[in-house]
Amino acid sequence: MHAVTKIVFGMLLVVGAATHGMAASVPFQASLAPASEVPGVSDPGSGRVDATLDTNTHVLSYKVVFSGFSTPVTMAHFHGPATTTANAGVQVALGNNPVSPITGSVTLTPVQQDQVMSGMWYANVHTAQHPKGAARGQLTKLN
Repeated sequence: MHAVTKIVFGMLLVVGAATHGMAASVPFQASLAPASEVPGVSDPGSGRVDATLDTNTHVLSYKVVFSGFSTPVTMAHFHGPATTTANAGVQVALGNNPVSPITGSVTLTPVQQDQVMSGMWYANVHTAQHPKGAARGQLTKLN
């Protein structure tokens, strides 16, 4: 082998080894709105979710920001699997009486990861006035 060929080949091996184990980081976002509840509710509150899913480790990291609700926030969750027109059970509890912002991460099962990647999870903020949900937003992949 020529010296230049050896160098290029060596560089390819290093680059290949470095990128092989890299995670695929997929960003998600959701706008939390009372009208998105099923059925919709009337409340002045709103919020937003920014999340990232590491598809190699199955870790979903999230930040949920909310404000303006007419009564105190009592709970927050990720629910699924469901489309925007259906309700589903709790997949991940985000806390009782949470304070904005809620930040954290959770390791998903492969099935849960597939549901998130398919757009079948939503975030829900619950209040004293709306215990079934005051604002909801479907997790959507960002391009």
